[in-house]
Amino acid sequence: MNAAIIFGLLLALMLTGMPISISLGLTVLTFLFTMTNVPIEAVALKLFTGIEKFEIMAIPFFILAGNFLTHGGVARRMINFATSMVGHWHGGLGLAGVLGCALFAAVSGSSPATVVAIGSIILPAMVSQGFPRQFGAGVITTSGALGILIPPSIVMVMYSVATSGSAHSASVGQLFMAGVIPGLMLATLLGGVTWYRARKFGYPRLEKATLAQRFNALREAIWGLLLIVIVIGGIYSGIFTPTEAAAMSAVYAFVIAVFVYKDMPLAGVPKVLLSSANMSAMLLYIITNAVLFSFVLTSENIPQAIADWIVGQGFGPIAFLLVTNILLLMAGNFMEPSSIVLIMAPILFPVAVKLGIDPVHFGILIVVNMEVGMCHPPVGLNLYVASGITKMGITELTVAVWPWLLAMLGFLVLITYVPILSLWLPRALGMM
Repeated sequence: MNAAIIFGLLLALMLTGMPISISLGLTVLTFLFTMTNVPIEAVALKLFTGIEKFEIMAIPFFILAGNFLTHGGVARRMINFATSMVGHWHGGLGLAGVLGCALFAAVSGSSPATVVAIGSIILPAMVSQGFPRQFGAGVITTSGALGILIPPSIVMVMYSVATSGSAHSASVGQLFMAGVIPGLMLATLLGGVTWYRARKFGYPRLEKATLAQRFNALREAIWGLLLIVIVIGGIYSGIFTPTEAAAMSAVYAFVIAVFVYKDMPLAGVPKVLLSSANMSAMLLYIITNAVLFSFVLTSENIPQAIADWIVGQGFGPIAFLLVTNILLLMAGNFMEPSSIVLIMAPILFPVAVKLGIDPVHFGILIVVNMEVGMCHPPVGLNLYVASGITKMGITELTVAVWPWLLAMLGFLVLITYVPILSLWLPRALGMM
């Protein structure tokens, strides 16, 4: 009954159009003050202790690094490098967009940032070369979702934070390494769809770049590409924690944007700092309210009761994972990824552990679900970002992304039922 009241109240508030963070906070406070005897001091204490976790510091640093890279000319150089490598294949610029998104995803941690950085450069070029605008929009909207699967990933940090109270929780480092192989596989799959459709409809190709042109493109892009080595190599080798790697990436991105590439004047730095602070504050506010929501659920033993009920119904891992995917895809229709992870992970995680599902595999499954959710209406973040770049309506964009979205749904099934794809690398590196 308590679970029904909590979720009913949350849904009712969200249906009014209220922001998810405020809906969470009001739901918690209403329930605490009317149906429990929890002292107000405990609520205040939980608000502060909820965002004390060291891992949460990685989020503003990755946002800051992504903003420096977006405004600092790194994306343009990555696209030039990608174009020199695959531009001569069918749909060359489209493939360059997929590869550019994969490379930028490996340094930014954010899907919307990837769509903006790569899409704002490659889409006009594709249209001017003769590609249909819908084709370019489909490529960039879906490939931009790689930003949360290829490490570093802000959503992976949030999953780790949301499940950190459990003895079985996955570390940020484990999740980052687990995302490498699925990320590369999805990039290859999206590239395959792009190549097939370009070949089928006879879209343009570029002339094959010479070795000298490829070398020059690599030399130009190397400072941005080195950030991948710093973040992933630093975490794997034990030099940095993921949070320290995020701080290093922010400093490094600032240095190459301002002093190496010199595409950003020092006068532009305060604007980047302010926009990063705005985005960080928004996410931290959601996290704070979600922590309170999780506190209420736990204090009422709701996750444990749900876990016992599911196990009692005889659901095995296969059926549970199917139900999880359906729930997360439905949630993606009206919530953005951060909110879904922070609300759903604490509820579903105890059930997954009870059924013997690996926490790292479960985390990657959730992240892939979030990728799909970012590319379909009505609240797909990537759709709205791409709409701003392409000047296309959401309905038109939704039709444009379908071929790639269907491929992503097939990939979701593969990741769900073949856990070795997520677990092989962290195990091989001795992290599990």
